[in-house]
Amino acid sequence: MELKKYIRDIPDFPQKGILFRDITPLLQNPEAFKETINQLSQLLRKKPDYIVCAESRGFIFGSALAYKLGCGLVIARKPGKLPYKTYRESFSLEYGKDAFEIHKDALPKNSNVVILDDLLATGGTAKALIKLVKKFSCKIQHILFVVELLPLKGRAKLKGYDVQSLIKY
Repeated sequence: MELKKYIRDIPDFPQKGILFRDITPLLQNPEAFKETINQLSQLLRKKPDYIVCAESRGFIFGSALAYKLGCGLVIARKPGKLPYKTYRESFSLEYGKDAFEIHKDALPKNSNVVILDDLLATGGTAKALIKLVKKFSCKIQHILFVVELLPLKGRAKLKGYDVQSLIKY
């Protein structure tokens, strides 16, 4: 199945000059969504202990993949949204700055982890997730994305990791 045909282009969103790759048509099509999760699972050499995913669209794919694989799900949220003690990591986006937090008890030491998000653009989000996971002394098996924007060269910030994406622009 050609997943790319389920991604809609939205020019000038969220600001002028940005071409937003909208995944909602992919999510609305049950076969395309199922195929996305199946393809993500096929990228893995072995089952991880945890999927770590980013707010908010990463939650969609992360929860479905964790369910399919039978592993744990750890969510990285925007500041102030988690109720327990957290670690925080700031990062830059292609159009601003943000931060993620993760509960301090989210990952047991030495766990095998897959980081998953919907989009690889500049790499700032993934780099922040890597820094958060490293606080737990965990092994990052893979970093997975549904969509990758090649001209923004985000993969360059993730050298040394097994980075894979399903759809490339």
